[in-house]
Amino acid sequence: MVQYTLAQTPDVLIDVPGKDSKKNREKAMDQLVELMDDGKLPTALTDGFSPQQFIEVKEPDPTPQLQQDEDAIVEAVQVLSNLANLKVKVQDTRSEALKVRDLVDLLFTDEVITEAQMTELKDGFKVLKSFAQNNLKYHDARSQAENARQVLDKALKP
Repeated sequence: MVQYTLAQTPDVLIDVPGKDSKKNREKAMDQLVELMDDGKLPTALTDGFSPQQFIEVKEPDPTPQLQQDEDAIVEAVQVLSNLANLKVKVQDTRSEALKVRDLVDLLFTDEVITEAQMTELKDGFKVLKSFAQNNLKYHDARSQAENARQVLDKALKP
């Protein structure tokens, strides 16, 4: 979004989507004409006006501290997003992994394991491995997410 103003009336701001360009200055000119036609421009442009006379309004460069704070917010949101994704993965595989875990216990007993149980066990190792890895990642990410939550809480204070 680019903003333009006039030297004669700096309080009038004209917003145009995109970056500063000849085409966008023409669009701003159309908005200016509309403001004049509606009587909303407090200045009469008696000498005429051209798109090149628009002054682009630029935001001041952020201070280093503000830039650090914004970077911390972006990182915090990424950490929390990762935590959310891991939580979903863990929840989706938990019940199946626990069933496989129960079958693992059968390996350490004198009970006979049926062929169906053995097939289910072998097929379930992948799910069990995936669940266990994601669960470890989730707990690690959860401790990191505490700091991320504090960063966001600080940024959201009124």
